[in-house]
Amino acid sequence: MTPSLIVLLIANAVPIAGVLFLGWSVFPLVLLYWLENVVVGGFNVAKLLTAQPSQPVYWVVKLFLVPFFVLHFGMFTYVHGIFVLGLFGGAFAKGGFNLSPLTLLTAIRQAGVGWGVAALVASHGFSFFHNYLMGGEYRRVGLSQLMGQPYGRVVVLHFAILGGGFIVMALGSAVVALILLIVVKTAIDLAAHLAERRKLGAAPDQALFATTSS
Repeated sequence: MTPSLIVLLIANAVPIAGVLFLGWSVFPLVLLYWLENVVVGGFNVAKLLTAQPSQPVYWVVKLFLVPFFVLHFGMFTYVHGIFVLGLFGGAFAKGGFNLSPLTLLTAIRQAGVGWGVAALVASHGFSFFHNYLMGGEYRRVGLSQLMGQPYGRVVVLHFAILGGGFIVMALGSAVVALILLIVVKTAIDLAAHLAERRKLGAAPDQALFATTSS
């Protein structure tokens, strides 16, 4: 088992402690997993910026791709967040809801998931430095791979977490159901991590972003 897989499993075990010892219900879990999408998007921007640094044409393309990704993925994540805070956090019922930084920080503080977010940042950060930078993936990856990679994970988690969250709510946020939701999410993370290692270990997508040999 690789170091990044170990760190990933540890980070995904943190919510179990929240459920067993801090009385987390479905909302803190779903909120935490949505926040992970924000973390994933942030590190993907870092990957885009550091990919293929020796290729001048990549830097030109990045001037357009990075802002486009931030806007597009940001809107996608924003809409996802509206559903999470609105449906599971009860914001729709209160009226006048908007997903502002203050609203988000308040939700994080009230749900008590700040340390869970820190664990996820540490996990994705370790993978970024250990696999992507030190492992040399940034030299082999194509920008088209990086542009599309986060969406597959977000879409899968969107349906799994929202669907699972409604089931858990229907069961009264039973501990067993919450743990099962964590297990399902962890399995998705493992599959996504292994798929990412395979894809980023392959040659860059030269069909879309051709480069000259150095």
